[in-house]
Amino acid sequence: MMTQLEQLRSMSTVVADTGDIESILRYRPHDATTNPTLLLKAFALPVWQPQVQQALTLAAQEGDNHGFAGRAAEHLAVLIGCKILEVVPGYLSTEVDARLSFDTARTIDGAKRLIDLYHRAGGDTDRVLVKIAATWEGIAAARQLERDGIATNLTLLFNLTQARACADAGVTLISPFVGRILDWHKKNRGLSLHSPAEDPGVQSVTRIFHYYKQHNYNTIIMGASFRNKEEVLELAGCDRLTISPALLEELSRDRTPIEKKLQSSGSSKGAAAAAMGQERFRWQMNEDPMATEKLAEGIRNFAVDSGKLEECIKAHCATAANVT
Repeated sequence: MMTQLEQLRSMSTVVADTGDIESILRYRPHDATTNPTLLLKAFALPVWQPQVQQALTLAAQEGDNHGFAGRAAEHLAVLIGCKILEVVPGYLSTEVDARLSFDTARTIDGAKRLIDLYHRAGGDTDRVLVKIAATWEGIAAARQLERDGIATNLTLLFNLTQARACADAGVTLISPFVGRILDWHKKNRGLSLHSPAEDPGVQSVTRIFHYYKQHNYNTIIMGASFRNKEEVLELAGCDRLTISPALLEELSRDRTPIEKKLQSSGSSKGAAAAAMGQERFRWQMNEDPMATEKLAEGIRNFAVDSGKLEECIKAHCATAANVT
């Protein structure tokens, strides 16, 4: 009998939600994705110290101390990304600074810089997805980037409103979150579950999946932010599922049979729905406190971790200077 992870791979593309190269080597996912939180953890890992030192050198070569830590963080993300691209056969997602989430022009500039750094580092830019928060400004940036030939992954996505706007923009992939939706409902509504099918995060991704398939959208749906393996298995059949090493380990140890939960009905309408305009987008987000609050919280947390990474870089350089 195959493990649940092996069974799942026959239904969905499995993605590793980690920057830990050892986990990627062990579980052999098709794609991988990173974010500022994962990069912050990677900064302290011995395996990534050659990339840390190279990132510092490259950032120093680009200019003076102004903006040095930010440049070094970008180089580190790209250098780690290039190593991961050597292991995974599919996409690698690298995040644009979350502090640019409400600035379309600067998001576009940040995304283009990342792709340029990948090109200079010898990375396969055809397999890089630039990861952007699914604000209205972020989605507008993704629309232009896709037109310019840069593939995007819209993250921190919590409802169908964001998903529809992303599909309208022609983004390559979306990352609808599951566990954070459940977190909100437990905290604010006192929700208790009797089965995984009742999980509001699972239900959200299921709605998005059926909507996309019904209207023939090409945007890839990658379920993300899982709290337990039951959430993962309830979305078996979703285009992609990005899963933490801990849950990948659970799935690799269990041989209980699973079933494909999501599949296209085949009753496509053959045409996309009416486009989601800015006014409608903002109103529908206003009417969804969960999505509004979790989007804002996610941006804040990623921004904090980006700041922490930059502080770690500064402290690392200061220590090295004192030693020498």
